[in-house]
Amino acid sequence: MNKSENKEASYAIVGFGKIGQALAKAFARKGIEVSVATTRDPENFASDAAAIGPTIIPTTLSEAVKADVIFLAVRFESHAEVAKALPSWQGKIIVDVTNAYGVSPEKLGGQPSAIVVARAFTGVRLVKGFNHLVAAVIEQDPAVHGGRRVVFLASDDEGATAEIGALAENLGFSPIQLGGLSEGGLLVQARGNSWGQLIFKDLVKFN
Repeated sequence: MNKSENKEASYAIVGFGKIGQALAKAFARKGIEVSVATTRDPENFASDAAAIGPTIIPTTLSEAVKADVIFLAVRFESHAEVAKALPSWQGKIIVDVTNAYGVSPEKLGGQPSAIVVARAFTGVRLVKGFNHLVAAVIEQDPAVHGGRRVVFLASDDEGATAEIGALAENLGFSPIQLGGLSEGGLLVQARGNSWGQLIFKDLVKFN
């Protein structure tokens, strides 16, 4: 990560539908600043952002992608369009929150969807995560009956997984690492018209 020791990472959410707004609520709950962007003009969703809280900053896509950590919360089919916003994503972390449900394995070249996304973003450190829960669950307080709601993380970059795991904890979640994208990561990825075994499993971890 290209940041100095005492500089906090900057965060952005690209996509401001139900999932993007649910993620924004998770950041707002903890008072953590996050930029939000879509392919539309920020004025179109500024009032929705303001309704969530003062730390949710509506901005343009070209501004949002300057962040260190970017949550990709668009439709899977739109990821290639977002990838064009920068010629190189070197060193940035993308948290892939997309779900390729209904996209045939042939269309993905037999690869997990997260690997297809990673290839579209040149040089990125990709973490698959926060995608196994529906928006209505993500936007709830993750503190549940004395435990913390689980989020699953998968990546081929251990450093990126550790960084997003620390962020997940700051947001109040309990991160569980599943290993690489084509190993444990398959448990949280759709394949054609079937869902990975951990998708929609709303789990709580107690210490």
